[in-house]
Amino acid sequence: MVSQEQRRRQLAREKFLRQQQRRTSARRKSRMRNSVIASVLGVIVIGSVALYTTGVLKNDDKANASSQTTPSASPSASPSASKAPDPCEKAAAGSVKKLSWKKEPAMSIDTSANYTMKLATTCGDIGIALKTAAAPHTVNSFDFLAAQGFFDHTKCHRLTTNGIYVLQCGDPTGTGSGGPGYTIPDENLKDKSLKGGVYPAGTVAMANTGQKHTGGSQFFLVYQDSQLPASYTPFGTIDAAGMKVLKKIAAAGENTGAGDGAPNATVVINKATVAKS
Repeated sequence: MVSQEQRRRQLAREKFLRQQQRRTSARRKSRMRNSVIASVLGVIVIGSVALYTTGVLKNDDKANASSQTTPSASPSASPSASKAPDPCEKAAAGSVKKLSWKKEPAMSIDTSANYTMKLATTCGDIGIALKTAAAPHTVNSFDFLAAQGFFDHTKCHRLTTNGIYVLQCGDPTGTGSGGPGYTIPDENLKDKSLKGGVYPAGTVAMANTGQKHTGGSQFFLVYQDSQLPASYTPFGTIDAAGMKVLKKIAAAGENTGAGDGAPNATVVINKATVAKS
């Protein structure tokens, strides 16, 4: 028999998924409208591919985690929502680079080696052991983007605290619709850690649009076990110190008071690095 708490969680996830689908539909209609306007004016605009998740999920989505809640687009803030104190430091000097590529970078990592990613954030360092062999395209893409400084000075734009429990990052625009201009294939969706429809705390996964093979640069970090379909590439595991940082960010809450919005903590990735270990 389904308990009242399980039913509440199920309804929260279903509500999140409906919201994500509506946002995706609205973005699609907006792109179509803009395309018509551009053609009337005779202006050709080459834009980057919009990537978000269920935010976790959606995304993203994300992770997305985009987020159903899916890691993808970040909801607007509520002016009346109470805001917790910001536990993070001032961001390092610098600005986000406006970078875009037409196709996925060529494979350059050693898929038999171990790689780690470090997110030096305003709230503390988050270390991540990457699943290179299980998600080579994803790890290769992050290695490439980090080397280009793509993530540097970007904000983690979405925190979900109801239904799923994720922090979503990786969007250079900070809106939930940005990406690197290319997409990468889904990978590692049968990871042994994904048991019973749960992405366990400590997982790092890709946000996406809700469609297959639409991951880009947005990803989500799971700070508490979250029920999600196995649709988001799990490509890393957060270290103990990083989990403490995540929990500090989550404790500060999000700015809508509804469980899905921008984090009250000013989470900026000062520098992202990927290294072969």
